[in-house]
Amino acid sequence: FFPPPLVEALGLADDSVFPHIKRWIQAVQQAVPAAAENIAQVAALIASRAPKKMAHSDVCLRCDINDHIAVVTLNRPDARNAISPELGVRLARLNRELSSNSDVRVVVYTGAGSCFCSGVDLARMIPLITGAKQPRDEWDREVSANPDLIEVALLRSFDLGKPCISAINGACVAGGMELAMATDMRVAADSARFGLQECKWGLFPSGGSTVRLPKQIPYVAALEVMLTGQLYPASQLLQWGFLNYVVPVAEVLPRALELARVISSNGPFAVASIRRSVRACQDIRKEAEALKKESELAHAVFAHPDAKEGPRAFIEKRTPKWTTTTSRL
Repeated sequence: FFPPPLVEALGLADDSVFPHIKRWIQAVQQAVPAAAENIAQVAALIASRAPKKMAHSDVCLRCDINDHIAVVTLNRPDARNAISPELGVRLARLNRELSSNSDVRVVVYTGAGSCFCSGVDLARMIPLITGAKQPRDEWDREVSANPDLIEVALLRSFDLGKPCISAINGACVAGGMELAMATDMRVAADSARFGLQECKWGLFPSGGSTVRLPKQIPYVAALEVMLTGQLYPASQLLQWGFLNYVVPVAEVLPRALELARVISSNGPFAVASIRRSVRACQDIRKEAEALKKESELAHAVFAHPDAKEGPRAFIEKRTPKWTTTTSRL
């Protein structure tokens, strides 16, 4: 009923035709039950080309979820993706949603246009936070009433409980760099520039920079970045160990997604537990105490059903069928 050339052609068809093809297949299936096998093949193609599941879509923020990976896009390109009150509130809400979404195993953050994020919108946010300006809309009012929302938006005081990757497609400055340093892995464009310029305007990089950056790059480099307010190329940040990969801008998101797919294919409970152990043990000074914490988390993994399924799948030379998806640990 559906010869191979037609099936292959469907794989190249424009997405707009799929609703019509789907209705046609349903009609044929009802009229000719014997076509079920061919129909299943065509239906699989349609499913693979179907639009991605959309978890969240607003003017200033997008989130696409597909195959256990959430791609969060800051969408204020004309404002260099600066965190406005609306974007801050929406991003904080989305981070909480993603944290509790057990179907999401990895989160990728990126920016629309040629900039990753230029930090907090100084003209809109700082006067609200300091009380120098009265709220003028619902977003302003929510930020004024809950200033900690920005900490959740930038992951300063909020951990999603699952791996996060920054796909840094352009300038990564101030709060944008603080968002990046709160993530676990980073892929940057070779044209991207990084910096913490708060001191130039008499401000403090309070999104976690003075705590996190000296742990992620050499101490002297961290102080240089924070006290000079200068911008640095991606190649320098790679040399300091702040980045995993530096690639041409067109390859940033694909490389980040490739990394995310590899991670999301692994045992979700094991991945979340390993991440939790690394983050928790960093702040434990005594090695014996850190090893005790590691053992506690490792025992939970070995007692989990996935720890039986993984070795069984290896022996049987097949892909593991994980019994659970990840959730906040």
